[in-house]
Amino acid sequence: MQPLLATAAILALVTGVVHSFLGERLIFRQLRVASIVPTLPAPPLQNRHVRILWATWHLASVLAWAFAGLLWQLARASLPSLSAQSVLMAAAAGFIAGSLLVLFATRGRHPGWIALAVVGALSWASAA
Repeated sequence: MQPLLATAAILALVTGVVHSFLGERLIFRQLRVASIVPTLPAPPLQNRHVRILWATWHLASVLAWAFAGLLWQLARASLPSLSAQSVLMAAAAGFIAGSLLVLFATRGRHPGWIALAVVGALSWASAA
């Protein structure tokens, strides 16, 4: 186990959790009414802008977790190397989770979820 990379992986994981938690607590809590996705407008932002802002905020955390997975894999290796399959699976997981997040947050109205899903699916298929 390589302690520097293991520490980096744990820190990336914790940073993603803290980022999402503080965003919910300090920013999005005031824009939410009985829903996980904030729906109240925050002038000059309209409702739909708040939704994509929320999804994008948490997308950063999801991708940090995907990178944490790669760093952890590297930390476990005797020499810093990853298989292409490990990289592709981490990319696929991050992009697919991000796609679902944007799809859910915007109710499918923001087309970014499609691009994220396609990148995730292509990465997943390439790993097989």
